[in-house]
Amino acid sequence: MADKSGLSYKARRRWSLVILLIGLPLYIVAAVTVVNWIDRPPLVVELLVYIVLGLLWIMPFRFVFRGVGKENDDPE
Repeated sequence: MADKSGLSYKARRRWSLVILLIGLPLYIVAAVTVVNWIDRPPLVVELLVYIVLGLLWIMPFRFVFRGVGKENDDPE
Protein backbone atom coordinates (compact mmCIF):
# COMPACT_ATOMS: atom_id res chain seq x y z
CA MET A 1 0.00 0.00 0.00
CA ALA A 2 1.81 3.11 -1.22
CA ASP A 3 1.20 6.36 0.58
CA LYS A 4 0.81 9.85 -0.86
CA SER A 5 4.15 11.04 0.49
CA GLY A 6 6.18 8.88 -1.86
CA LEU A 7 8.35 7.65 1.01
CA SER A 8 8.94 3.95 1.41
CA TYR A 9 8.03 2.17 4.62
CA LYS A 10 11.71 1.98 5.60
CA ALA A 11 12.23 5.71 4.96
CA ARG A 12 9.11 6.62 6.96
CA ARG A 13 10.37 4.51 9.89
CA ARG A 14 13.76 6.24 9.80
CA TRP A 15 12.26 9.74 9.49
CA SER A 16 9.83 9.06 12.31
CA LEU A 17 12.76 8.12 14.55
CA VAL A 18 14.64 11.30 13.61
CA ILE A 19 11.53 13.41 14.19
CA LEU A 20 10.93 11.86 17.61
CA LEU A 21 14.56 12.06 18.73
CA ILE A 22 15.18 15.63 17.52
CA GLY A 23 11.77 17.22 16.99
CA LEU A 24 10.13 16.13 20.22
CA PRO A 25 12.81 17.59 22.52
CA LEU A 26 12.72 20.82 20.49
CA TYR A 27 8.94 20.93 20.87
CA ILE A 28 9.22 20.47 24.62
CA VAL A 29 11.70 23.34 24.93
CA ALA A 30 9.55 25.58 22.70
CA ALA A 31 6.34 24.74 24.58
CA VAL A 32 7.87 25.44 27.98
CA THR A 33 9.35 28.70 26.65
CA VAL A 34 5.95 29.83 25.34
CA VAL A 35 4.26 29.02 28.65
CA ASN A 36 6.97 30.93 30.53
CA TRP A 37 6.43 33.96 28.26
CA ILE A 38 2.83 34.19 29.44
CA ASP A 39 3.93 34.16 33.10
CA ARG A 40 2.64 30.77 34.24
CA PRO A 41 -1.09 30.97 33.52
CA PRO A 42 -3.76 28.97 35.40
CA LEU A 43 -3.45 25.20 35.05
CA VAL A 44 -6.31 24.83 32.56
CA VAL A 45 -4.88 27.52 30.25
CA GLU A 46 -1.41 26.01 30.51
CA LEU A 47 -2.75 22.57 29.61
CA LEU A 48 -4.64 24.04 26.65
CA VAL A 49 -1.48 25.76 25.40
CA TYR A 50 0.48 22.49 25.58
CA ILE A 51 -2.26 20.61 23.71
CA VAL A 52 -2.51 23.22 20.95
CA LEU A 53 1.26 23.40 20.53
CA GLY A 54 1.47 19.61 20.43
CA LEU A 55 -1.13 19.37 17.70
CA LEU A 56 0.48 22.14 15.67
CA TRP A 57 3.87 20.47 15.96
CA ILE A 58 2.80 17.04 14.76
CA MET A 59 0.42 18.00 11.94
CA PRO A 60 3.10 18.52 9.26
CA PHE A 61 4.52 15.05 10.03
CA ARG A 62 1.31 13.01 9.96
CA PHE A 63 2.20 11.35 6.66
CA VAL A 64 5.52 10.13 8.09
CA PHE A 65 3.95 8.42 11.10
CA ARG A 66 0.96 6.93 9.26
CA GLY A 67 1.31 3.13 9.18
CA VAL A 68 4.76 3.00 10.76
CA GLY A 69 3.56 0.83 13.64
CA LYS A 70 2.11 -1.76 11.29
CA GLU A 71 3.91 -4.51 9.46
CA ASN A 72 5.78 -3.61 6.27
CA ASP A 73 3.43 -4.07 3.33
CA ASP A 74 5.50 -2.24 0.70
CA PRO A 75 6.68 -4.44 -2.16
CA GLU A 76 10.44 -4.46 -2.32
